[in-house]
Amino acid sequence: MARDDLFASTPNPKLEHSEPEDAAAPRHQPLAARMRPRSLDEYVGQSHILGLGQLLRRAIEADRIQSLIFFGPPGTGKTSLAQIIALQTKSKFERLSGVESNVADMRRVLASAHNRLENSGQPTILFIDEIHRFSKSQQDVLLPDVESGVVKLIGATTHNPFFFVNSPLVSRSQIFELRPLSEDELFDLISRALIDAERGVGYLKIKIEKEAARHLARLSDGDARKALNSLEIAALTTPPESDGTVRITLEVAEQSIQKKAIVYDGDGDAHYDTISAFIKAMRGSDPDAALYWLAKMIHAGEDPRFIARRIVIHAAEDVGLADPMALVLANAAFQAAEFIGWPEARIPIAEATIYIATANKSNSVIKAIDAALEDVKSGRTLAVPEHLRDGHYKGAKQLGHGVGYKYAHDYEGHFVPQDFLGAEKRFYEPTEQGVEKKIKERVEKWRSLKSQGPTK
Repeated sequence: MARDDLFASTPNPKLEHSEPEDAAAPRHQPLAARMRPRSLDEYVGQSHILGLGQLLRRAIEADRIQSLIFFGPPGTGKTSLAQIIALQTKSKFERLSGVESNVADMRRVLASAHNRLENSGQPTILFIDEIHRFSKSQQDVLLPDVESGVVKLIGATTHNPFFFVNSPLVSRSQIFELRPLSEDELFDLISRALIDAERGVGYLKIKIEKEAARHLARLSDGDARKALNSLEIAALTTPPESDGTVRITLEVAEQSIQKKAIVYDGDGDAHYDTISAFIKAMRGSDPDAALYWLAKMIHAGEDPRFIARRIVIHAAEDVGLADPMALVLANAAFQAAEFIGWPEARIPIAEATIYIATANKSNSVIKAIDAALEDVKSGRTLAVPEHLRDGHYKGAKQLGHGVGYKYAHDYEGHFVPQDFLGAEKRFYEPTEQGVEKKIKERVEKWRSLKSQGPTK
């Protein structure tokens, strides 16, 4: 059946049948749980790892699974993929939860796996949902049996395993990142649920506007669970018409999915990825993109001081002396954010964001200080030249401290060539961006005069 048939104004027989007499699907479960894929053919999304010929698909089909860690946002199919592996493998499948299970549970499962392998030769796949919730010591319990092959680990996490899973476990596992589903993929899932009478909502007489289904797919932010459960809310809470038809309009869809949920964790990947995108958009002189990422952080309830601190750093690092006012404005925005908080802080923070995104850019400051730090760290430590040392205390002149120092304001242009380092080094390389172009002219003039030797 063509997808558009679901949304046609003419009756669709697959959407109008009554509830089957022998309904095997457990209707008390949420729609997303009932619609979990049972095979790779039913699985939607993640074609980058499960497309035809891809490594993970080949390994699953050949029952040659090694230890795996799946990570990605909620609703991307991590648990579903583990369950498909469970259905297609000849291994014993055991499941633990990083939220509910403890070390005793782990030791019990591992002991059973060891006995099973010794007595029957059957391997065990151990699936741990939310593995990042286990402490380091809990994760360490797994290491010997994962390394010896007593169990094959499948871990699922919404957090980056390179930060939240022990390095020894990561090094013994293949890491696969699951991506948010596209709008079209979510639309297909909704379409399937509408015509599936056993596991979906096809047992109801539903008519849904195409734009309503698109709205659910679009506002689910790549989360299949959210899309399907929002569809179920719409289907079960909308009063049927006189002929029993449940009509899901765009207005009903908007009410069912409510406010758009931002995928954003305060201390994980979404937090750091979003601020990274925000900074890179400002650096790339794209005020519109910078404002979008800023809005996402504001909507998710990010601490305004965190955003403002990053803006201050960015003003010095990426705008620098090309426009010194950027740092002044950024610091003012930080002080305002600390003083007034949300929601009013959005205004000075947005002002600083736009100013910095549209300012001339130069990274000469950070390059200069990092070059100087590297020289101090790896080079020979320079002694302070005698004429630059403190000469204000009694006896300083007897030591030669401060002798020969020239006071710059006594000379024309308030500059006099003299040695301020005791070695020939150059760290600061001004650009010709904005205000820094004038700075470059002055610095080059001073360096030229200095190269001619000290003034007598």
